[in-house]
This record gives sequence, C-alpha cells and structure tokens, in this order.
Amino acid sequence: MFKALSAAACLAALATPALAHHSFAMFDRSRQISISGTVKEFQYTNPHSWVIVLVSDPAGKQTEWGFESEGPSTLLRAGIKHSSIIPGDKVTALAFPMRDGRPAGSLISITKADGQVLTFRAGPPPAAADAGK
Repeated sequence: MFKALSAAACLAALATPALAHHSFAMFDRSRQISISGTVKEFQYTNPHSWVIVLVSDPAGKQTEWGFESEGPSTLLRAGIKHSSIIPGDKVTALAFPMRDGRPAGSLISITKADGQVLTFRAGPPPAAADAGK
C-alpha cells in the first residue's frame, strides 16, 4: 500500500510541471497585435511550433519577434505543413502579445504576401480587441 501511495505522489509531482508548461497566462488575450516582417525561421517542433519574424523599424533596426503556436500534429490538421512558411516570406502575424512587452506572442494567424491566411488556432479567429502595436 505504501509503495502505491508513494508512486501516486511521485506521478502527481511530475504532472504539475506539465500543467504549468501549457499555461498561456503570459499572453494578453484581451489584445491583439499585428506585426509585419520577414520570416527568419519556422520551427515546426513539439510541443510548440515557433515562427520567428524579423521586423525593421523606420531607422532600419531589426527586432526579432517570436510567435508561439501549436505542435506539428495540430498544425497539420489545420493544413499547415513545415513548407507552408519558409525563410524570406513576407508576412503579417496576428497574435496575442506578451503581457511583459517582450517582442513575442501567441500566434492567431499569418497572412502571407500573396494574401493566403494561415490560421493557427482552432475555430474562428477571436474578435479583434486591438489590432495595433
């Protein structure tokens, strides 16, 4: 009996970090931002994929933005493949920004230069609360 309780306690302790990992509390879901730039990298990886976008300000200084998304299996079900976004693509990313102001966000969609829209969240896109930077 003691061994069973010890094993259960260990499993519960190990599960806590996994639950914390999937928190989206760092993103401000009351606002949306729209960021335009050039894709540096599309990390089609588990547990979350990332789209890295280089954004230039009027003076030419570049800022690297990181947009977190779902893992490959979820993206594939949404029709998004590793080849859907390639370095050099001009894109506009719609995302929920980081609460602390860092240049990152939780990706909602990407609009490519040809007008193709890739949606990274299940269901209809949320209503725009603030599409400004």
